[in-house]
Amino acid sequence: MIVKTILAAMLATLSLSSNAQTATFKSFSYKGNDTRFNKSIDNSKQFYNPILAGFYPDPSICRVGDTYYLVNSSFSFYPGVPLSTSKDLVNWKQLGHVLDRKSQLPLTHQRISGGVFAPAISYNQKNKTFYMITTNVGAGNFFVKTKDPSKGWSEPIYLPKINGIDPSFFFDKNGQGYIVHNAPVDGGADYEGQRAIRIFKFDTNGDSIVGNHTQIVRGGTHVQKNPIWIEGPHLFRVGKYYYLMCAEGGTCDWHSEVIFRANNPMGPWIECPNNPILTQRTGLDPKRPDIVTSTGHADIVQSKSGDWWAVFLGCRPYQDDFYNTGRDTYLLPVTWKNGWPEILEKGKAMPTVLPKTEWQKKYNVADVNQMTGNFTYTDNFKNGKLNSRWIFLRNPSDFYKFADGGLEINAKAVNISQPESPSAIFVRQQHNTFTAETEVTFNPSDEHQLAGLVLLQNEEYNFVFGKTMRDGKAAVTLKRAERTNVTVASATLDNNESQQPLRLKVEGDGRYYSFYYAAGNGAWKLLASGVDAVNLSTHQSGGFIGACIGLYATLSNK
Repeated sequence: MIVKTILAAMLATLSLSSNAQTATFKSFSYKGNDTRFNKSIDNSKQFYNPILAGFYPDPSICRVGDTYYLVNSSFSFYPGVPLSTSKDLVNWKQLGHVLDRKSQLPLTHQRISGGVFAPAISYNQKNKTFYMITTNVGAGNFFVKTKDPSKGWSEPIYLPKINGIDPSFFFDKNGQGYIVHNAPVDGGADYEGQRAIRIFKFDTNGDSIVGNHTQIVRGGTHVQKNPIWIEGPHLFRVGKYYYLMCAEGGTCDWHSEVIFRANNPMGPWIECPNNPILTQRTGLDPKRPDIVTSTGHADIVQSKSGDWWAVFLGCRPYQDDFYNTGRDTYLLPVTWKNGWPEILEKGKAMPTVLPKTEWQKKYNVADVNQMTGNFTYTDNFKNGKLNSRWIFLRNPSDFYKFADGGLEINAKAVNISQPESPSAIFVRQQHNTFTAETEVTFNPSDEHQLAGLVLLQNEEYNFVFGKTMRDGKAAVTLKRAERTNVTVASATLDNNESQQPLRLKVEGDGRYYSFYYAAGNGAWKLLASGVDAVNLSTHQSGGFIGACIGLYATLSNK
């Protein structure tokens, strides 16, 4: 009898330990409620900017037939390079990701703002092939290719001759390939922030660079003013001219887009007399409604109807230059004047609502657009596959599975402050005013075990909100990190509450967030109100991403 009692106790302990390491998330719900998207518009005749809200920076676009393909930077999130498609440039659906295998995207130990920078997508009409070229800062410059983006992409082909970032392909009418990219200045920089644009010829048959580079832009436009950070180049052709379009001025509030023209891809290049052709940096009311800043890093595409459009990044600050949503993707029609394109007139504020063209009005989209505007979604984790909105940090292990109760996440001894892959899945915060909610079942056995929500800007700037142990009792806790961790609030759960699933809710409104919890079907209880979330802003934290909301479990809560 004594042996049986001891064995039963051991089995109970093992069961508790096992449960303590697994968190089951029944669901996740998200709702956006931004004022800028509460306008009364006719969706059949108008559209919202941004077209992709939230952390979708550095857009690049191409068209094949009547379908448009758009890619964005993903940095150290996995899978890498979100790929979206559209028929009208306005309503987009995420097809998946270009880089969905670890062999394509090694991210081990990279910082959150490392990984993949500025992907560029192109289509070579001559060999009917899509190319996506980019920089993985931890591995080098490379490209992948495919005949059909919906069926996956090749293994990476690295290009060690490219010394720099932001490579982009151009394929001429005869199939001749070129690569332009941001690079150090030949002979050394004359001042801090000076960069150059280089060009290589590319052999499509051998998938390789031919010869050495030619420096085609040194410094940027108005060189007498010492321009900085000429980058994000795209080369295209219209009639007899080749155009080189680049970002300039850095990716913050001095960001802009400039353009050059030449009779030959190798130059010489002359700059547009009306540069910059896009910016929001001067001549505007800083208190204008629906403010958008930092516009630039554009790409350009011609529709099947012959009109031209530009996609580019921009930011939606809620105060000063603070924005937690990161850099969005915007769309504007391009106007041609005297052989030069213009994306937005100088001194004109970025519009929130734009009219559709006649050809765009012909496309009726039945599905709710969950890329922009105010929308709501709920994931119940019942179909055995994660929606493409969910991403991981770095290369994930097999830490989750689908179960009857929802999504089971096995906690690892890794937390979000470490340059590892935590047990967490993330979605983007896409609105300044939003609500995010989940329900988790978790039985922690010590203060190092936690499961719940994480609001992530980077390793040192974040919130952790979840169920753990405190002084030997189950508790819900909220920690805020801005270089150092501070416990904002915590509450002990009584025996009845600790045995029930825990609901967690975050309500964000610009700079300030409030945090709620509830046991089972009980009423919401306020844990902390008006918490300063400026630590989730890119301006405060540095880096290149927008805030992400994660379902998170760890054995190493600190």
